[in-house]
Amino acid sequence: MSTVQPLSGITVVDFTQVFMGPSCTQLLGDYGADVIKVERPGTGDIARTSIPDPAGLDNPIFLSINRNKRSISIDTRTEEGLKAVQELVRGADVVVSNFRAGVMERLGLGYEALRELSPRIIWASGTGFGTSGPYAHKGGQDAIAQAYSGVMWRRVADDDPVTLYPTTLCDYTTGMHLLQGILLALLHRDRTGEGQKVEVSMYDSMLHMQMQEACQQLNRGSEINWAAMPLTAVLPTTDGALNMVGGFKANPLHHISRALELDEDLSERAEFSTLEKQFAHRPELQRIFATAVADNSTDYWVKRLEEEDILCAPVRSLEQTLDDEQTAVNNMIVEMDHPVAGRIRALNAPIHLSEGAATVRRVPPRLGEHGEEILGELGYDMQQIAVLREKGILR
Repeated sequence: MSTVQPLSGITVVDFTQVFMGPSCTQLLGDYGADVIKVERPGTGDIARTSIPDPAGLDNPIFLSINRNKRSISIDTRTEEGLKAVQELVRGADVVVSNFRAGVMERLGLGYEALRELSPRIIWASGTGFGTSGPYAHKGGQDAIAQAYSGVMWRRVADDDPVTLYPTTLCDYTTGMHLLQGILLALLHRDRTGEGQKVEVSMYDSMLHMQMQEACQQLNRGSEINWAAMPLTAVLPTTDGALNMVGGFKANPLHHISRALELDEDLSERAEFSTLEKQFAHRPELQRIFATAVADNSTDYWVKRLEEEDILCAPVRSLEQTLDDEQTAVNNMIVEMDHPVAGRIRALNAPIHLSEGAATVRRVPPRLGEHGEEILGELGYDMQQIAVLREKGILR
């Protein structure tokens, strides 16, 4: 396996915080980039204080998305701090942020200003809603994006309560689009020598995730809801729950009837004989399925359904999934020794390359841990660094 990673030699100046941006820049670091995390003095990335934890600023939320980075804690609102960051940008390939629209410009770090320092710079920004339009001023946050984008409104049945998806779906999706944009811009620069601006938003990312639903709505004026398909069900069992997806077969209801050991083939009943009729009678079908599986275990019904080649799975907790053999086989958990948090375990990168695979070269940094090192690489001597510390510009 090659020890040369795809992004070796790429320097990223990282102004991101919370989840969307850091999830993007961690993957850049995992595949070889030198990611320099610029943090506000005192508190740093908001994720450092998002939950109370014995490790304080080095809590699991921060640790989960900030490995393979170096941290400099510097006040960019001061002339000296801004100058140091500008010098950092001169030698960098990529600048990444996920502030509200206009914040980087107010800091003197907008695209036009940084392009004057380095025409080859790739300036990448993730926002909540974009940089113009009626919502541009709004802050981006996962739950807010779920609500605005239509994702939150869609549920299995109309009388189900509108609720929040409990994993940061919008942040992660937008972070991955930000990553894709940066990689595309790097390819473009390799061919043309030109840097550029890359912009993504949570609003656009969540709309794009609904490509099929949107096309159906735009062209047929109707909704498609994959969770509300008549032969898709989440069913309680004696020891948990089962997810069943009846599809990709000529007559899946026939096979479901056999698997669930029903007294009859439901597909032969007139009210269930076509997909349209199954939609019309979905509540009745769901009741039959639920009654059938209620008296036996999840494993039992998974085995029966798989014998009929019906897609199914046990509904598991995250704890169960992390302990699963498949998680270990896929090398999805990495371990690191952190000077404050001790031995930590976190999820690995999900992109498996045969050459230049993801590595953990650095544990998540302590706030400002690499400030002197980074400034030294820019040509600052120890006296200049000491002055910045005395003024509280460097922490």
